[in-house]
Amino acid sequence: MTDITRVDYQTHPSRYRHWKLAVDARVATLSLDVAEDAGIREGYKLKLNSYDLGVDIELADAVQRIRFEHPQVSVVVLTSAKDRVFCSGANIFMLGLSTHGWKVNFCKFTNETRNGLEDSSRHGGLKFIAAVNGACAGGGYELALACDDILLVDDRSSSVSLPEVPLLGVLPGTGGLTRMTDKRHVRHDLADIFCNTSEGVRGQKAKDWRLVDEVAKPAVFAQTLQERIAALSAQSSRPIDAKAVVLAPLQRRDDEQGVHYQHVDVTIDRAKRSATVLVKAPATVQPADLAGIEALGAAWWPLAMARELDDAILHLRTNEPDIGTWILKTEGDSARVLEVDASLRTHGEHWLVRETVGLLRRTLARLDVSSRSLFALIEPGSCFAGVLAELAFCADRSYMAHFPSDAAREPKLTLTPSNLGLYPMVTAQSRLARRFYEEAEPMAACAEASGRPLTALQALELGLVTAAPDDLDWADEIRLALEERAAMSPDALTGLEANLRFCSKETMETRIFGRLSAWQNWIFVRPNASGPKGALKVYGKGEKSAFDLNRV
Repeated sequence: MTDITRVDYQTHPSRYRHWKLAVDARVATLSLDVAEDAGIREGYKLKLNSYDLGVDIELADAVQRIRFEHPQVSVVVLTSAKDRVFCSGANIFMLGLSTHGWKVNFCKFTNETRNGLEDSSRHGGLKFIAAVNGACAGGGYELALACDDILLVDDRSSSVSLPEVPLLGVLPGTGGLTRMTDKRHVRHDLADIFCNTSEGVRGQKAKDWRLVDEVAKPAVFAQTLQERIAALSAQSSRPIDAKAVVLAPLQRRDDEQGVHYQHVDVTIDRAKRSATVLVKAPATVQPADLAGIEALGAAWWPLAMARELDDAILHLRTNEPDIGTWILKTEGDSARVLEVDASLRTHGEHWLVRETVGLLRRTLARLDVSSRSLFALIEPGSCFAGVLAELAFCADRSYMAHFPSDAAREPKLTLTPSNLGLYPMVTAQSRLARRFYEEAEPMAACAEASGRPLTALQALELGLVTAAPDDLDWADEIRLALEERAAMSPDALTGLEANLRFCSKETMETRIFGRLSAWQNWIFVRPNASGPKGALKVYGKGEKSAFDLNRV
């Protein structure tokens, strides 16, 4: 199957084909009821509540709407609307038909969506419970593992499983295997048995092995679920009577040159295989008070900009795989960016501000884990300040123009306290802490420089930029750097960038993306999985896999 389908990540509950969203006071219920014939591409049926990218796009959208449009919701219940099946995981026939790039991109978005549940629980007070009311396998169990609590029906048939090794010859659930060990602390020998057992584990054994939190007989399943919802709700900091913020459709224009929004503009140079992502400062003064912020709602600049940037990243990842270098730029009045940056800190306890910070945090993290070369160009007219300075720190390299003969044209880079930890990476570090390996001296220098517009040479001295070419060398140095990058192996660059971006600190999230970038990448293309007689290719055909038995 070729990857010719252009994917739109925008949707709405009225257009969902696979999920049903119901809200009752403090509880939202997301029921999975996958339409077999509504795959995002042709060639397979989504049987047994299996999912593809389209199913996950709806899930991501639903959770985002719960965050903003239903601020009173404290607990989200994930369950199935089908009889005796919760979710059988990623659709195997879709994976077997897909190109390698599509599989990896799909797995990455899937993991980001599940990471987003954990991020909202950790930072936003939104709790999740998986009400597993049927067979739960592979990526379906991975979804359950991303929740705060797993309740499994004890009906003698429902089970949890990660059957990828015996059935498909690939790594179990990418994020599923990691969550089982790092998050649930399943003993490694029990995990070994579990991952080699295609039928899974059910009932009390699943609880004893820490695979689920509780089991309940069918007669008391609903009552037990309500008790666990109440316990989770008591832990939530979500407001009871807040005004909803409606997420209107993004106003996006697509053409041959790229994609264009109000606050973000993407232009593509296909000959050079690069895309310039320009993020614009607010065009008008933004409110500093909560009443004004609430009145703007989804039109408030940091929220609107983050939604656009997130959509642009996903569009480029999925629909422009040959565009290997993303050039990050900003434009506009730094003072307005700094005013918003201050508001994000001042009102950080307010639910709308907290959720906006969360969306910015997750969007920047999505940029971090994108398999593209990221270059930041800090030029005259730039506004790399506060939250937008994070774009420069996301980059693999940042170049800042120096104008020794024309100080008025010299761009400035401005740090704020936000850059010291408001938007942590998946390493749980600020990008500056990652940059300086948490060493005390450079971190103290950054804190001291906070709030002061820095020239190119000052930023260079602090180690905040890679180079500061003067006005005579700027064009040639940038051209050569981009041409050199474009000539290199994309595979080598993906491995290089992932290792350098996530250095020194290890978390569950970095292990998930590390496995996806390395182990799963490698296993997916091996003949034992994807060859003519590989397990992934012959699954469901009644044929036996033919393995190369050499251990590598």
